Amino acid sequence: MKTCELRISEIVGKGYNDFWNSEKRYRVLKGGKASKKSTTTALNFIFRLMKYKNTNLLVVRQVMNTHRDSTFAQLVWAQKKLHVENLWRNTVSPMEMTYLPTGQKILFRGFDDVLKLASTTVSKGYLNFVWIEEAFEIPKEEDFLKLDLSVPRGKVGDGLFKQTTLTFNPWSETHWLKKRFFDNPPSNCDIFSTNYFINEFLDETDLEVFEEMKKTNIRKYEVAGLGNWGISEGLVYENFESGIIDITENDADNWKNFFGLDYGYSNDPTAFIAMKVNPVKKIIYVFDEFYKTKMLNCDIANEITRKGYAKERIRADSAEPKSNDDLRRLGISRIAPSKKGRDSILNGIANICEYKITVNPSCVNTLKELSTYTYDEKRNENGQKMPKDCDNHLCDAMRYAFEDVRFFRPSGMKIKNETVTKFNSLGGWNV
Repeated sequence: MKTCELRISEIVGKGYNDFWNSEKRYRVLKGGKASKKSTTTALNFIFRLMKYKNTNLLVVRQVMNTHRDSTFAQLVWAQKKLHVENLWRNTVSPMEMTYLPTGQKILFRGFDDVLKLASTTVSKGYLNFVWIEEAFEIPKEEDFLKLDLSVPRGKVGDGLFKQTTLTFNPWSETHWLKKRFFDNPPSNCDIFSTNYFINEFLDETDLEVFEEMKKTNIRKYEVAGLGNWGISEGLVYENFESGIIDITENDADNWKNFFGLDYGYSNDPTAFIAMKVNPVKKIIYVFDEFYKTKMLNCDIANEITRKGYAKERIRADSAEPKSNDDLRRLGISRIAPSKKGRDSILNGIANICEYKITVNPSCVNTLKELSTYTYDEKRNENGQKMPKDCDNHLCDAMRYAFEDVRFFRPSGMKIKNETVTKFNSLGGWNV
């Protein structure tokens, strides 16, 4: 058998010694982008399972189908980085990893399948390690407690320990994670905060991204750069939360779907948002999104079609009439330009602020934008503060989509002396 000698410290780099060696019941790590938190955690778990016989790992995210391009890919990378990929079998159906010499497992689950999550077991050894990646996506502490009471469970063998590791970006100081683990840290918990300054593997172009972020969006830099808690004060939208809304059959008539699209390409992403709105209860529920740079119009049309929204009415940026025409030719027949005009931005924001916004945890980019969308110090000609025109692409798409809400009159809403309107196929309204 061919062997090689590796120095773990050289592979991991600086800043993670205490995290790596922690054996407390909870290990909680918040950090900014490019702070090595996810890659270090992946390396740590591959190393641990190979070191501690009879241990197994459960990896959890809010939505199961997000594992493949995140935690699964990171753990595969960690195996290769440690030169042990020949000792592991990795499959995506079912999604799991097996350490071939002993049969130890790494299993993947999502909070979107609670029954399967709670019943997770292994046939060999102990399911004593849990990694909750992007823990900020978990909207309620009760959801975490359900998992925590189920896994890890029971006694473990001599020399072993049970531990749940949580890693995340701290987008809002109002999140339950801050209160539970950081405001008054329990004695059985190690907490850590990291940022890109401890990542010696970044090059000059990587660092330039953070320097530009510091100049253009200091609030985003505080979280994504420095790993500090996002502050809720001063946001354009302070009326939002992460969560899942179950719409009952009795209430279904009071909800309607609305869709918005903001174009981008190289530096700015194309941003699409799908939301349900209930004007009776004044609730917006964002349930889907896509957010990607360098999308051609054919790519946008394909993604909208793939998601099943090709026949829906979609409000898009009116500054891109050519792109709107292209999408119609590509089968997105009901796309319509948003309304531009004096104070349209502020009026749109004011209308949305009358509603409570709930964002499905899977819509991570919407949550990030809402957490950093603030007003500029500059004012318009009327002396009103304008929102910063930066990192607001999904917020703009939401505002476009919301334009049609005023024409939705559900059965639960009383109407007095109101003119009846009808939407035509070209995106206009006939009175």
